Amino acid sequence: MEFWFLLLLGIITYLMVQRSVAQITKTPVWLLWLVLMTPALLWTAWTAINGQNVRPPQALMIGPLIICPIVYWILFQKGRRTELTGKQTEVATPESAAVNHPVTEAVPVRPIEASEETQLRNCFPWSVYYLQNIDYRPQAIICRGQLRAEATAAYETIKENVETQFGDRFLVMFQEGLNGKPFFVLVPNTELAKYQYRSSEKLTRPGLALLLLLATLLTTTLIGALEVAGIQPKQLQAEPGLFWQGLPYAFAFMTILGLHELGHYFTARRNKVRVTLPYFIPMPFFLGTFGAFIQMRSPLPNRKALFDISIAGPIAGLIATLPLLFWGLTQSTVVPLPEQSGLLNSQSITVLNPKYSILLALIAKLVLGSQLTIKSAIDLHPVAFAGLLGLVVTALNLIPVGQLDGGRIIHAMFGQRNAIVIGQIARLLLLLLCLVQPGFFLWAIILLFIPLVSEPALNDITELDNKRDILGIVTMAVLVLIVLPLPNVFARFLGM
Repeated sequence: MEFWFLLLLGIITYLMVQRSVAQITKTPVWLLWLVLMTPALLWTAWTAINGQNVRPPQALMIGPLIICPIVYWILFQKGRRTELTGKQTEVATPESAAVNHPVTEAVPVRPIEASEETQLRNCFPWSVYYLQNIDYRPQAIICRGQLRAEATAAYETIKENVETQFGDRFLVMFQEGLNGKPFFVLVPNTELAKYQYRSSEKLTRPGLALLLLLATLLTTTLIGALEVAGIQPKQLQAEPGLFWQGLPYAFAFMTILGLHELGHYFTARRNKVRVTLPYFIPMPFFLGTFGAFIQMRSPLPNRKALFDISIAGPIAGLIATLPLLFWGLTQSTVVPLPEQSGLLNSQSITVLNPKYSILLALIAKLVLGSQLTIKSAIDLHPVAFAGLLGLVVTALNLIPVGQLDGGRIIHAMFGQRNAIVIGQIARLLLLLLCLVQPGFFLWAIILLFIPLVSEPALNDITELDNKRDILGIVTMAVLVLIVLPLPNVFARFLGM
């Protein structure tokens, strides 16, 4: 199991390094990758030599986490390219996120002549948005000034004026700068038109979605039989019928993942955002799948749509997870607490110490009652194990970083500038959490490569209403309840 974790981590890390920094530094990608993989390689080597029951010394656990990021930064800066293009130098700011919107990337702007600039200035009434400066970029026109009206009304007015003067030539975006002042971005509409005229068959591709669904059902059933049900490969070869014992896990886990993505899908459709069908990712090891995903093929209209689409997935997944977890726990067995147990335990993945999660501990105590004691663990039924993974998947998606669901929720609630700060704090907190929850280490490393800037909405200034703000805070509280271990004072109170 450790080999597969290490292999998966290595592949993901290499792809993320190659995608994120290969074009902006001359330092070889393999060297940066090796530096980042050093902590995992050291810990894996320690486990291979000393066994899983011997915990690495604290210096070996913390030292690489401090030294390797410093070495990585030095190597990255030493090879940093100075001859960057305009596109590459704009990536790090919220303004550049607007300029580099995926549906408008690499489209040249035709220079605006004097008469057209007058037309453009006339699109900004002084009583709505007092225009002070027009900045011509390789991929967009940025109009800066002072907002003098309510944000939604200002955006709709400017958008209507631009469409009246220039037709569908520009896509109008309303963004927040690093100084907190809102600005307008006019992006060529060429690529958007391509998406609008693309046929629905090419967008949805139901045949591919069904093929990936069936393939993932097979891989999750295989893992359910081998890893969750505990069937040995030789037994499976001798009795192929044992393969179907993995179906309870496969159906339960895929239901959770599928409903999560369908929550995003239907909410996007309701907000008139073009979106693909959910696509599963089959994988014949680890959990049997690397999850599912959808792709949005048109811009989000505003922060309300960004919030609704982002939060719909975790809510739908959690609604599917809780009844499956409750039922699965009723079918599970209380066993003596082993020496090695945790929220995600590679030695015996179905044996769980419920105290490694506040929410899980409360649910387990509610279902199992007095059967759970201080020295008790739970040997999870396959459906309960899928429910546990559902909680973990929900928590990982809710982490407020970049383009994760949580990152987009925080972006919608507080704006992109504040979301960047919150995302950086979340990265550091998750690394610290790994000291008590080692199972999250893989995800903590992955988060280091996820960009903190998420895609902005067209109107990225108008704030949410109170109901959405409260719902967002509740989801962040759910994240905390899932990832934090049960405090000893509460464990004693619950008799756990």
